[in-house]
Amino acid sequence: MESSIWNRRKINWKNIWAQRYIMILVLPVVLWMIIFNYLPMLGLIIAFKEYDPFLGPLKGFLESKWVGIDNFKEMFTDKYFWQALWNTIYYSVLNLIVGFPFAILFAILLNEIPNMWYKRFVQTVSYLPYFISWVFVIGYIYIILADNGIVNDVLLKLHIIDKPIPFLVTPDFVPPIVVLSNLWKSFGWNAIIFIAAITNIDPTLFEAAIVDGAGRFARIRYVTLPSIKPTIIILLIFNIAGIMTNYGMFEQMYLLSNGAIQDATEIIDTYTFKIGIVLSRFSYATAVGLFRSVAAVVLLVWANSISKKLTGESLY
Repeated sequence: MESSIWNRRKINWKNIWAQRYIMILVLPVVLWMIIFNYLPMLGLIIAFKEYDPFLGPLKGFLESKWVGIDNFKEMFTDKYFWQALWNTIYYSVLNLIVGFPFAILFAILLNEIPNMWYKRFVQTVSYLPYFISWVFVIGYIYIILADNGIVNDVLLKLHIIDKPIPFLVTPDFVPPIVVLSNLWKSFGWNAIIFIAAITNIDPTLFEAAIVDGAGRFARIRYVTLPSIKPTIIILLIFNIAGIMTNYGMFEQMYLLSNGAIQDATEIIDTYTFKIGIVLSRFSYATAVGLFRSVAAVVLLVWANSISKKLTGESLY
């Protein structure tokens, strides 16, 4: 037994030495993750303290008064927190329901375009909105949907309405504005992985399907979709886990918000920002952030378990 353990260790060291150049290349990334991703997690401890910023960064971190779970108790009794939590889940689920299938559909339709030049042109154009700042996007939304914007001008000239519709100060219009602008900006980028998965499908499967008389829709149903099913499942698990992180909607919601629709645009990210940065309640904001992270991990584990039972596909 001792001999086998020793041999296994010897083989492991040999493998490490054989891969030394790859490990040296990876080392800066590992250090970067430790310094910027893991070391800051020590700051989570202030969620259980009443952090005093006037003591200084290090002294405040070490000597601030312990308050146990008081910050969490306050969080669960704050109606604005529940409003932000509801909006977070609501917009994330809407984006998931609309955006995720649309990206798959776009990738499949793009694959069916026979002209390679036109296919690359459409693919490139679809990526471009992703690189446009939310500042510009929200600016264009204001130009289009303002009281004197393009939409109201057209509707007034066509005599469909008698007075401008206040799109940007009416809470009922917030969900479609958020979902459609997010869809326009991100569907091309989100489709990249699906396009790559479709490209890797063995062409002989399509040729065999054509020989068997399968039409275009039959090939999509029996070849394309089953072949990219693992990719769809894995990305769906990540997207479900991302429900609590809003898919990076902070800029979108913060810029879109105004006094009239503040209740409809408040999400966990903007709530944490206002509590932590604007009001300098760092401990309370950290408690909210910690709750969100734990909820995201729970969602990830839950989605992974459900997927493993129903489809056999999972992250681990």
